[in-house]
Amino acid sequence: MKRKYLDEIIGRNYTDKTYRFICREYSLKLSYPPLIMGVLNVTPDSFSDGGRFFDEQRALKHALRMEREGADIIDIGAESTRPGAKRVSAAEQLRRIEKIVGVLSKRLDIPISIDTSSSLVARKCLERGASIINDIYALRRDKKLAAVAAEYNAGLILMHMKGTPATMQKKPEYKDVIKEVIDFLARAKKQALSAGVKKENIILDPGIGFGKTTEHNLKLLNRISRFKPLGSPLLIGTSRKSFIGQVLDVPVKKRDAGTAISLVFAALNGAKIVRVHNVKEMKQAITLCDAIIREKI
Repeated sequence: MKRKYLDEIIGRNYTDKTYRFICREYSLKLSYPPLIMGVLNVTPDSFSDGGRFFDEQRALKHALRMEREGADIIDIGAESTRPGAKRVSAAEQLRRIEKIVGVLSKRLDIPISIDTSSSLVARKCLERGASIINDIYALRRDKKLAAVAAEYNAGLILMHMKGTPATMQKKPEYKDVIKEVIDFLARAKKQALSAGVKKENIILDPGIGFGKTTEHNLKLLNRISRFKPLGSPLLIGTSRKSFIGQVLDVPVKKRDAGTAISLVFAALNGAKIVRVHNVKEMKQAITLCDAIIREKI
């Protein structure tokens, strides 16, 4: 199907630039439809799965199941980042995560991302076979993280967050949320590049739900096209977040329909990776949308 026709259907960024994302031995093409990042929380207090995968064997089985269901990346976190969450030490993160990463790196055929802001945790997990560092602090918590990413040629995801998980939802305010998030991500990207991280290793994330009201989140999603000048692919994570619950008046366990709509919208407007808890249904939503647009399977 011709590019011009697709542009007319979507009207925004459906056919924008294709990126090459380098994360160690992996070279991933980021275009449309977006890649799916499946979430694996090995924490006792996750907001979404309530510690269901804190058990090691359950965690391993769930990761393998997500790969079968269509995940392109598995993102493993050992520190809850829900609103109000307290910090978890690097030693405790490693106790929860290091063995799982080592086992999965030998059994998965897709990259493993480590959701951490600790350079020590990142290094140990990269040594075990991980390929991506997902830093919600965007180098503000541990400035050594960028150097570790550069040393291993690892992928580096830099996310915007106002404050910390413990404080981020205490009346977050912005004069211009779009401009402020863009400026923040531009500075974080510059810092990473200065530390030796290559442009092809960087993903940016506006941080939906991290220090934002429902109105801020809706505006960021509606203005995804504004992030294009940053020159890096965008990751969007809306999965089961509170703004969906507030708009639809549904609890966490009933937010998958809202998640699907928000991620399809994000995909059609330029998101290159979507981060989800329910891989199977989100993969189906994006696949169906793509089939409708292209008028073919």
